Amino acid sequence: MQIYLVGGAVRDQLLGYPFHERDWVVVGATPAELLSQGYQQVGKDFPVFLHPKTKEEYALARTERKAGSGYTGFTVYAAPDVTLEQDLARRDLTINAIAQDAAGNYIDPFHGQRDIEQKQLRHVSDAFVEDPLRVLRVARFYARYAHLSFTVAPETLALMTQLSQHGELTTLSAERVWVETAKALNTEHPAAYFQLLQQCGALSVLMPELAALWGVPQPEKWHPEIDSGIHSLLVLQQAAALSQRLDIRFAALVHDVGKGATPTAELPAHHGHEHRGLALITALCKRLRVPNDCRDLALLVCEYHQLIHRAAELNAKTVLKLFNAIDLWRKPERLSDILLCCTADLRGRTGFEQADYPPAVLLPKLAEAAMAVSAKALITQGITGPAIKEALQLARLQAISHAQQTLNGN
Repeated sequence: MQIYLVGGAVRDQLLGYPFHERDWVVVGATPAELLSQGYQQVGKDFPVFLHPKTKEEYALARTERKAGSGYTGFTVYAAPDVTLEQDLARRDLTINAIAQDAAGNYIDPFHGQRDIEQKQLRHVSDAFVEDPLRVLRVARFYARYAHLSFTVAPETLALMTQLSQHGELTTLSAERVWVETAKALNTEHPAAYFQLLQQCGALSVLMPELAALWGVPQPEKWHPEIDSGIHSLLVLQQAAALSQRLDIRFAALVHDVGKGATPTAELPAHHGHEHRGLALITALCKRLRVPNDCRDLALLVCEYHQLIHRAAELNAKTVLKLFNAIDLWRKPERLSDILLCCTADLRGRTGFEQADYPPAVLLPKLAEAAMAVSAKALITQGITGPAIKEALQLARLQAISHAQQTLNGN
């Protein structure tokens, strides 16, 4: 029985990149042998075991043969006669098909070390096309290592395009698509994930609402980058610089999807896109089973970002309506979340990357004034019953108006 370190730990060790988990492959063993040594079996589709002390995963060397459609249509063979090279051959990318033995020697039959040196994401074999999930995995690795200037090998991009065009992506479950997408959104350069999916045709299959933005023009005065798809990725990248939170990054990404549904005759203007986008975001989130917190913030940013951009022009009544709409009173943190996304929206335009965003200063001050109004103080004035709600709204309105006058120097 031989045990080898495999996968991400080996890859990231060679890259000098931080890693937190280690995976192992066991060659020449049976499930009974591992169980007798205290390992705990956890795999159902193939033999995976937890080490009795470290609880790290140890998998028996295995081969996979395509036996059906989609990413689950595989027959797995795990037995003592499966070699290490056979196990490595089933992996997606050469940089993930490197093993390390107990002495620290690397076993690299598919030249993954060379591809690490050349900063290339390259498939191990033509069996790549048997698993459509690999399209998303490559895009995620592309985002993960974008800051290291990795590129996708042309022949691998061709296979990704082939999978996107032949309907295999439709077999992926919503959960798997979202898991890969969420991981990509949490990388340093999440925009790279969506850019590559767009390039190979996968985005139009999995997220057509987002893909529809490419090629849609915007007024050059406000958007020197012109293309709505490019703008959305620039906004996402700005959001990533401002926050590590998944919900903020997702909301920034989809805030303008309504522009993909703008009537051609109205282009390059996009009047009302913030309202058209609501149904599109709802459909996207329902189909991919996006978590509720991501969906809810995305809908608020989509609906109100245009209004918030004009915060300095709004009267007190409109500001109060905005605060009511985002439920500021029960969820005060929402305002800062939305403002982060709106700041990213401004900066996600060519030449505006370092721009200040005045509404991010103004609206919190107005919110602070409105929230200082106390319902208890109104009750002590003898206001009770249904009248308290109306009095509270009036008092908040007056507080906002007074704050606006103060800030304007009036």
